[in-house]
Amino acid sequence: MSGYVEDISTRGFDWQVTKRIAGYMLPYWRDMLVAVLAMLLTVGANVSTAPLIAYAIDSGIAKGDFAHVLEVTLLLLVVQTLGFLGFRVQLMHMAQAGQHVLQSLRDELFVHVQYLSISFFSRYEAGRLIARIISDVNTIRELINYAVVGTLREVLTLFGIIIVMARINLTLTGVAVVVLVVLIVIANYWRIYARDAYLQVSEINSQVNAELSESFNGVRVTQAFGRQAHNYDRFRTTFNLRLREAFMRATLVSALFFPSIELVGGIAIGALIYLGGSLVLSDVLDVFTLLTFMLYVDQFFFPVRMLAQRYNLFQATMAAGYKIFQVMDWKIEVDDRPNAQPLPRIEGHVRLEDVSFQYERDGEAILQSINLDVPAGQTIALVGHTGAGKSTLVKLIMRFHDATQGRITIDGYDVQEVTQESLRRQFGVVLQETHLFTGTVMDNIRYGRLNATDEEIIHAAQTVGAHEFITQLEHGYHTEVREGGTLLSMGQRQLIAYARALLADPRILILDEATSNIDTQTEKIIQSALDKVLEGRTSFVIAHRLSTITRADRIVVMDHGRIIEQGTHAELLELRGFYHRLYTLA
Repeated sequence: MSGYVEDISTRGFDWQVTKRIAGYMLPYWRDMLVAVLAMLLTVGANVSTAPLIAYAIDSGIAKGDFAHVLEVTLLLLVVQTLGFLGFRVQLMHMAQAGQHVLQSLRDELFVHVQYLSISFFSRYEAGRLIARIISDVNTIRELINYAVVGTLREVLTLFGIIIVMARINLTLTGVAVVVLVVLIVIANYWRIYARDAYLQVSEINSQVNAELSESFNGVRVTQAFGRQAHNYDRFRTTFNLRLREAFMRATLVSALFFPSIELVGGIAIGALIYLGGSLVLSDVLDVFTLLTFMLYVDQFFFPVRMLAQRYNLFQATMAAGYKIFQVMDWKIEVDDRPNAQPLPRIEGHVRLEDVSFQYERDGEAILQSINLDVPAGQTIALVGHTGAGKSTLVKLIMRFHDATQGRITIDGYDVQEVTQESLRRQFGVVLQETHLFTGTVMDNIRYGRLNATDEEIIHAAQTVGAHEFITQLEHGYHTEVREGGTLLSMGQRQLIAYARALLADPRILILDEATSNIDTQTEKIIQSALDKVLEGRTSFVIAHRLSTITRADRIVVMDHGRIIEQGTHAELLELRGFYHRLYTLA
């Protein structure tokens, strides 16, 4: 698959990722403070459980004092209830903080992506972006909800137990601490392989999302060529099988680590029973003290197991956060300058002065030394073979890219010195591939100007000749348009796009191959409306069907990124040059 592939280096703990996630959590410090206080209550309950049980056995059951057993049991119930309440409050407040962080991350990601330059989307598939905004952000939410305070709880519980165990018997506690050190060493080696495994899973999962998005968007082409079996085989072997194998590698890493934890824990318990029994037989330790200690040992390994399990989540979070922040750190190639001013209402005088452009610093020049002066209200037709630079030229005028060399002005204002929002607000665009959003027909036309009234929308549709077919739809202007407008014909979608562009009342209109996929009857409808649409506006019309631009004020002929001819239709035919050959061959 072509496109941008994330760096999946095998770093372990990533301080930069951790610090940035913490930055999103700081605004919700009150929730986290309440969660920590509630967590301390849970830790106290956990540490108090073992001595209460041992005390009940030694001073109650062993002596036959069942009243005392009942008192201790009730006390144990109160302690456990307090621990339960603390745990519940902890989860509730961390979940609340987690949801806020989730919202903040997704909001920031979405906004950032919306403002990224057009070139970004040619390198980064939509499926990957969806994975970043949905799957990876959810992974971070899991960390905040369950692991941040939960890990602190397990660590405090572990140290609390170690302190109490040390007061009981230092020798036995020393064995437990040695086991803990062994587990830490195992975990340190495991984290290297675990991070790599989780990064691989995340990367391939992104590729699967990208493939699904592409397959579903192109399902009509797939069915038209009968390529369902081919697509299935490609998805199964190239993507789904690789995802399964990646998950299996991650599972294998976990399957080696967690049983090792259990094995070391089992060996430790056996050693402690043997050593403790020897101390009891030697009258160094009494049975009650050994019983209390072994209850603590059982509790000692529970937080160790939980910490090991949370390490899984930490590894996944490092991978997810790394990928999220890669997108967030992607530089906006075309950005407003610090001193950019809003562009006032323009007349539409466009001027290109010695403009050149190339996508990469050392790449091939797409446009070379373009000089073009377009008075306000003039219609300019751009013609030439595919790859001549026509679409790139209008993208530069709209500042989707910045010229590598030269200057572009509108009414004397340099397009790089004004805000992009104020610049593009004065453009109307109709593309060859019309995109309609999920919503009603009226919603899609209103996208051109969000505060437009229903009457203004209907008037725009009437002007471009779309009103008649819209009123024949099931619910007229309130008919739901499915994703991409698949229930409408290509001509109907483009008529709606014309109405949307007209509603925006642009000073400059861009028509990029906007009639190439329209049938002859629809083209006649549009041509009759174009005179009204173009009236008083500067327009750039890109068309391969030269019959649609013969009435343009000026035709600009481009070849290999240069302007080679320009003039009216009649003037260019008289030259009997490049345009003459294009027109006679059309």
